[in-house]
Amino acid sequence: MAARPTIAFAKFATVKKGTVFLISAEEVGLSDVAKAHDPAGTLIRVLPAADFSGKFGTSAEIFAPEGTTLDRLTVIGAGKVSALDEYGWLKLGGHIAGLLRKAKEITVVVDLPGAEPDGAAAANVAAGILLRAYSFDKYKTKKGDDARDDVRTPVKIAIQSANPAAAKKAFAELEAVVDGVFVARDLVNEPANTLGPVEFAERAKQLEVLGVKVEILTEKEMKKLGMGSLLGVSQGSPRGARLAVLQWNGGKAKEKPLAFVGKGVTFDTGGNSIKPASGMEDMKGDMGGAAAVTGLLHALAARKAKANVVGILGLVENSVDGHAQRPGDIVTSMSGQTIEVLNTDAEGRLVLADALWYCSDRFQPRLMINLATLTGAIMVALGQHHAGLFSNDDELAEQLLRAGIATQEKLWRMPLGSEYDKLIDSKNADMKNIGGRYGGAIIAAQFLQRFVKDTSWAHLDIAGTAMSAPASEINQSWGSGFGVRLLDRLVRDYYES
Repeated sequence: MAARPTIAFAKFATVKKGTVFLISAEEVGLSDVAKAHDPAGTLIRVLPAADFSGKFGTSAEIFAPEGTTLDRLTVIGAGKVSALDEYGWLKLGGHIAGLLRKAKEITVVVDLPGAEPDGAAAANVAAGILLRAYSFDKYKTKKGDDARDDVRTPVKIAIQSANPAAAKKAFAELEAVVDGVFVARDLVNEPANTLGPVEFAERAKQLEVLGVKVEILTEKEMKKLGMGSLLGVSQGSPRGARLAVLQWNGGKAKEKPLAFVGKGVTFDTGGNSIKPASGMEDMKGDMGGAAAVTGLLHALAARKAKANVVGILGLVENSVDGHAQRPGDIVTSMSGQTIEVLNTDAEGRLVLADALWYCSDRFQPRLMINLATLTGAIMVALGQHHAGLFSNDDELAEQLLRAGIATQEKLWRMPLGSEYDKLIDSKNADMKNIGGRYGGAIIAAQFLQRFVKDTSWAHLDIAGTAMSAPASEINQSWGSGFGVRLLDRLVRDYYES
């Protein structure tokens, strides 16, 4: 993997070597601390010529500035300080990471009046740098010039701020969440030949070092539980299915847990309803929901979240052989409800049906949120900048929407209703796994709702946001880790004791 930048926090001081980034706001300009790095006034003279106004994300730089021993001096615009929120500082860090190039020693001067009495701004800049610097190059034998962001060698980054001790403390929790995002990105980026259900379960098992209790259910155990819906998906693959059960008990004793359930189809051929060859390689990412849940549990455990949390991962490979499920087969779910499988490529909902029922039945959680790269239809509806949100609880839905705005892992609420639910009624079983031509994402959500009992529940369809999502200031990776920061924020803001 690419070398990870090291982050340290320091008091304001004039730097003698390396590269220095000076942050300038539209309404403030360069501070006296920043100007001290430009004794000859070279940068000050360059800014008007470069038409630099401090607008967010803009930059101007000089190399080997006169009167210093620095390699490079760069000023980067922060826009208006009054408009900068948590995500704005993250983005600013991402912009800085995009300009690191081959520098080995970096200093970032965060000196904007009133910007960070608690160190949060400097901490978020640091987190943004790390998020942008991530790259998945595990399988590249030659690394270097072809990278989008050339953050490939160990980089030492010192962030100067008014309150470095507070910044260091704030960053400790942020770094735990960043690490959780990286766990999710690594899982989504991993090729399917090295990450099947068994290997994914082994990755989840690694969370035990953080204090997470992990159980792995095998096919034999799931068969005893009656999980015919989940196991039907995996029966065409020689790679056995697994159900991973993750528990973090950081809250009060006997307090009902929050539950997060992830679809973990480690590769999806579509089964006998096989997908077109073009683009099928992307189906290594069809476990983005399970990856997000794994990353979330890592984040919560690493920062010692004061909450009881359960993560359930339904891990299967949807493949094709003589044993594979056929269109028209009828399976019996753990709930006892029967399902007519009319399309074997609508498999994620079959996996989640048993995972949701198991979670609700065993843990009786306070709430249950599932994440899944479930439908292409959600991308038709929302594109790739929002994930679809479906819920039977208005309060939970509103909390998720607010967490999405705060983290910019944005959601858009979609409808549920009896008019849609009747579209999955079947003549031959209790239900069928697809409806008609229209409203595919909604119909999938209606299917899932039949397996949540009366639990407060939300379904996040992350098909357009977890993999191959548009690049952003804090993510240049094919696997985005979408959902980790969102749900960590939900837990932090509304459910920690």
